[in-house]
Amino acid sequence: MRREILVYPDPFLARKAVPVAAVDGRIRGLIRDMFETMYAAEGIGLAATQVGVAKRVVVLDISPVDETIAPLAVVNPEIVSRNGSVTGVEGCLSVPGVQGEVCRAEAVEVRGMDEQGKPLRIQAAGILSRALQHEIDHLDGILFIDRISSSAAASAK
Repeated sequence: MRREILVYPDPFLARKAVPVAAVDGRIRGLIRDMFETMYAAEGIGLAATQVGVAKRVVVLDISPVDETIAPLAVVNPEIVSRNGSVTGVEGCLSVPGVQGEVCRAEAVEVRGMDEQGKPLRIQAAGILSRALQHEIDHLDGILFIDRISSSAAASAK
């Protein structure tokens, strides 16, 4: 089922998501809905907070940019290490029509759980690293426009 994507300045987007206690049928249903919603909006990532659910769940499919990486869902994602830094242009389904340069870690290691509740560790670089950081920011109530230069952010807001 497609869900509505919240758009800035919706106050829910600033809300910090809570950890998922157990991956069950409801969480798997949320993940399915999030993939369907993301694909319909032609995005490459989506956080549960963007569809009005305050749970720590993200989905990503960066295959339009890097077809070697399969779609993935991460429950309770947590960045455990960061290396380097790189600046790149980002956009967001919750801030339509706005792009800006954001400095992020070049590579990250993320741990969490998969759709079955099994532990997951991801070593990510490039677009996957950027997308994971962007979506995890959403779970912490941070939008990419909060991370771009103040002059660019002012025009976005």
